Amino acid sequence: MLRKFIENRWSPALPRWKGSGISILAKDQIRPIVFQGLSDSQSKIRSLCAQIVSTIANADWPDEWPDLLNTLIGLLSSDSPPSVHGAMQVLAELIKTDLTEDQILPVLRQLLPILLNVLGAIEHPQAVKEAAATVIPPWLDAFKYLLELDPRQDVENRPNWDGIALRIQIYKALDAVHAPFARVLQPYINNFLASSLNHLLLLFPTFVHFYVLAQEPIPTPSENEPTELSQLFSSIMDLISVLTRGGKGKEWLNGDNTKALLIAVLNWIQITQDEEEEWAGNANAFVANEAEDSFAFSLRVAGLDMLGALVDGFRPIAMAALQRSIQEVTSLSDQARSIGNPDWWRLLEAMLTALGSQAESVLEWIDDEVDSGRPNPIDIQALLTNVIPNLLGLSDCPFLQGRAFVFASQFTKVLPTQLAGEYLHATVQVLEASEANVPIKVSAVRAVHNFCKEIDGQLLVSVAPRIAKAVGPFLSVTSDDTLSLVLEALSVIVEIDDGKWMTTDLADSLVGAVLDVWMRNNKDPLFISVLTEILDSLASSSAPDVYETVVRRALPALSNAITASTEKEHWITGAAIDLASSLARGAPETGLGEGFVGLLSPGLFLALRTIEDRDVIQNGILCLTLIIRKDFGQLQSWTDPTTGQAGLDSVLAVIAKQMRSQDESGGLAMGDMIIHLFRKAGEAVVPILPDLLQAMLGRMISAKTATFIQSLVIPFAFLLHNQRDTVLSLLESISVDSRSGLDILIQTWCENEETFQGFWAQRISTLALSSLYASGRPSLQSIVVKGDLIIKPETQNVIMTRSKTKTAGRVLVPTEFTSLPFPVKAVKMLLSELQSGGEAASKRLGRMSDLESDDGDSDWAEDEPEGSQMKPGGLRDDEFAVLSEYLTPGGLPFDFDDALEPPDDEDLKNDPVCQIDLRDHLLAFFRECAAHNINDFSAIVEQLSAEEIVVIREVVNS
Repeated sequence: MLRKFIENRWSPALPRWKGSGISILAKDQIRPIVFQGLSDSQSKIRSLCAQIVSTIANADWPDEWPDLLNTLIGLLSSDSPPSVHGAMQVLAELIKTDLTEDQILPVLRQLLPILLNVLGAIEHPQAVKEAAATVIPPWLDAFKYLLELDPRQDVENRPNWDGIALRIQIYKALDAVHAPFARVLQPYINNFLASSLNHLLLLFPTFVHFYVLAQEPIPTPSENEPTELSQLFSSIMDLISVLTRGGKGKEWLNGDNTKALLIAVLNWIQITQDEEEEWAGNANAFVANEAEDSFAFSLRVAGLDMLGALVDGFRPIAMAALQRSIQEVTSLSDQARSIGNPDWWRLLEAMLTALGSQAESVLEWIDDEVDSGRPNPIDIQALLTNVIPNLLGLSDCPFLQGRAFVFASQFTKVLPTQLAGEYLHATVQVLEASEANVPIKVSAVRAVHNFCKEIDGQLLVSVAPRIAKAVGPFLSVTSDDTLSLVLEALSVIVEIDDGKWMTTDLADSLVGAVLDVWMRNNKDPLFISVLTEILDSLASSSAPDVYETVVRRALPALSNAITASTEKEHWITGAAIDLASSLARGAPETGLGEGFVGLLSPGLFLALRTIEDRDVIQNGILCLTLIIRKDFGQLQSWTDPTTGQAGLDSVLAVIAKQMRSQDESGGLAMGDMIIHLFRKAGEAVVPILPDLLQAMLGRMISAKTATFIQSLVIPFAFLLHNQRDTVLSLLESISVDSRSGLDILIQTWCENEETFQGFWAQRISTLALSSLYASGRPSLQSIVVKGDLIIKPETQNVIMTRSKTKTAGRVLVPTEFTSLPFPVKAVKMLLSELQSGGEAASKRLGRMSDLESDDGDSDWAEDEPEGSQMKPGGLRDDEFAVLSEYLTPGGLPFDFDDALEPPDDEDLKNDPVCQIDLRDHLLAFFRECAAHNINDFSAIVEQLSAEEIVVIREVVNS
C-alpha cells in the first residue's frame, strides 16, 4: 500500500501521479523510515523498500534528496549483508534509470573501491587488495580471481545455488564491457576462456544430476529471482560468442582447447529429462526449439549460437575440432550403448544437432578444401554411410531417430544417389506410419522439406503423391510453429515436377485442408503467404482436370468470404482476394474456365468500390489484372448484377476511383492493370480512350510518388510505341488546366524517367522516347523541360543526397536546373541509358529527384572507385572500358545486369519488347540520327556536355 501511495501521491514527476500530493514535512519524515528498511533482515521487506526508495529518488534526487548517494555508500561500507544488499538494489536502479552518461563515471569512481571491498568481504578478501590505478582493471582482476575459484563449492552440498549468482553477473558484466573496453580486456581473454571451460567441466556432473536425468529437483533460491546452472551456461556462451565473433582468443583456441570446449558444449546441450517429457507431447514446443530463428531460450539455443560464432570467427580451427569431436562422441556413444546405459543416445543426438546446425558452413568448407587439392576435412559421408542408417529404426529413442532423418536431409548434397533414395523412402514410411510419435513425425516433416529442396528430382517424383498424401492430414491437427513447418514443407512438395503427378482426389483434399487452415488463421500474414503459394502450385498443375478441381473446390468459398466480409473485416477480404488471385495465376493458357469471372467478380468489384484498406485495394487490382491477362473475353462479356455495368465499364470505374484518390499506394499495380487492359482490350477500349487518357493526365499533375507517376506514364509509352502518330494527335487535342496533354506528359516523363522500375517498363520507356525523337513532330520541338543540375560553389564538392537537398519539406541546399528543348533532353536520356548498360534506375550516376518515396527517403550517392582516372570529357577509365564493351560488335548484352531480370509476368516476358536487343537498337538509333541528321541531330549534339559529346562520337564512329 505504501508503494502505491508513493507512486500516486508523492510527486507530479512520477508517471502514476494522481494529484493531492503530500507536504514537504511529511516527505522529510517518510524518507528516513523507508531508507531504514533497506537494512531489514527479511529480503522481501528490503526489496520493497528498495523499490520505494528508487521511486522517491526518481522524483527527488538530487535536488530534494542530495545526500542519498552518500547514505547509500555508507550502507555499502557497513558490515551488514542485508544493508549491502538493500543499497545495491537501489544503486542498480539509479544507474539504470536516473544517472546520465556524464554522471555515471564520477559516481563509479566513488563506488568502485567500496564495491571491491564488498566483494572481498563476502569471502575472498585477497582477490581485491590491489590498489586501483584506473576504473576497469581492478574489476577485471577481481573477476579473474573469482572465476578461477572452484565453482563446485557454490552448488555441492548447498541448500541453494545463490553462490553462482555472482558468477552469472560477472559474465554478464564481461559481455557488457568487451566492446567499449576491448583493449583493457585483451590481456584477460585467455584466462576468462580457460575459466569458462573449467566451469563447464566441473559443473557438468551437477548438471547431469539435476537437469539431464532430473534425479532431484533444482534447489530453491533464497531470494525471489531464480539462480540456476542454465543461466550460468547461457552467460558463458554469450561471452564466448562475442569474443569469437570478434576474432578474440585465437591463442587459447589453438591446440586441444577448442575440441575440449566443443565436447563440453555438446554435453550441456543434451536433451534433458524435462525437455524430453515436454517435447514428446507438445509438437509446437519441439518445433520452436528446433527452428533456426528460434527466439525461445534454451541451453541448446545458447550452445548452438556459440558454435555458430566459433565457426564464423575461426573456421579452420572449428572445423578441425568438429571432426575430432565427431570421432570422440561416436566412440563414447558406442561404449555407453554396449554397456547398457539407457541414456547413451543423448550425446550422439546433441552432436548431430550441432553438426547439422552448421551444415551450410561445413559443406562450403569441404568444397573449398577439396577444390584446393587438400583432403576432405570432415568425413560426413562416413557418418551418413556407417552411423546414421543404424539409427533410423530406433523407435525406442525417438529423438535420436528423428535427428538422424533431419541430419541426413541437411547433408543431401553429399549423399550418393542410391543412399539418398533409401533415406527418402525411409522418411516417407515414417510419415505414413500411424504409430510414430510426435518427435519422429515432426522430424520426418522437416527432413522431407530439406530433401525436396536438394534431392534429385527423379527420386522425388516417384514418391511425391505419397508424401503429399501423408503430410496433408497434418494441416488439420497442427497449429502455430508446427503448422508453419507443415505448410512450408507442403509448399515445396506440391512444386515437385510442377505437380504433374497430382491427382484430382489428392488436389481436392489438399485444397480443403488449405481453406480450413485459412479460416482458422485468417489474420496471420505469414500463413496466408504460404497458403497462397500452395494454391498457386496446385492450380498450376498440368495434370488432367486438376485446375478445374482446385477452382471448383476453392473459388466458391473464397467468393463468399469476399462478399460476406465488411470494412471492419477487411483482412478477410484482402486475404480471400489474394488466395483467389493464386487460382487465376495458375490458370492454363486456355483461360480461367467457365463461370470463374461470374463467381468472383461481383464480390471483387464490390470490395474495390466500398473498402478503403490499402491491402484490399492492392490485392484487388492485382487480381483484376490477372483476370484481364488470363481471360479478358470472359470479363468483357460479364455484367455486374449489382450495378448493371459491363465488365469493361466496371474496370474503368476502378481506375477512375483510384485517379480520384489521394492515396497513391496502388502505384505500380494500377499501371500494370492499365497496360494489360490496353494490350488485351484492343478495339474495345478505343471509344473510352480519350476520356481515360484525359483523366490520367489530370491526375499526373498532382501525383507525388514515383511508383504512381510511373503507373500513369508507362501506359502512354506503350501506346506511343505502338500507335505513335495517332496518340500524339490525341494528346495534342487534350487540354488540362490550360496545358496541352502532350506538354503534361513530356514534362512528367522527362523529370521522372530515372525513377522508373522494372525490366519491361524501362525498355518500353526507352523505345518510346527514341520513337518520339525520330517523329520530328513540331509540337515536341517547342516543349522545354528540366535539364541538368546547375553546380554552384556551395555544392561543387558536395555529394548531393536527398537528406542534404531536403529535410521534412524544407530545402537545405537550394538546387537549380537548366532548361532544355525536349529533343535535347531525349538524346541525353537515351545516351544515359546506353551508358548505364541496363543498370537499375537507383544506380544511375549523377541523377537527382525531388520525388516523394513510397517507403521513405534514403540517401543516394555513388562513391567514385578508388584510383579511377578521368578521360577527356569527364569519363573515367572504368566507364570508358564498359562503354567500349557495349559498342564493340558482339560485346556485352545490354541487359547483362543481374538486377534486370525479365518480369515474372508471362505476358510481358513474351512481349517483343523484352526480346529486342536494346544495345543494338540504341546504337542503330544514334548512327541513323547522325547519318541523316534526323531532327537536326548535329545541332542537338552541340548542346550536350563535353562528356556526352565524347560518348556520341565513340558511338557513331565505332
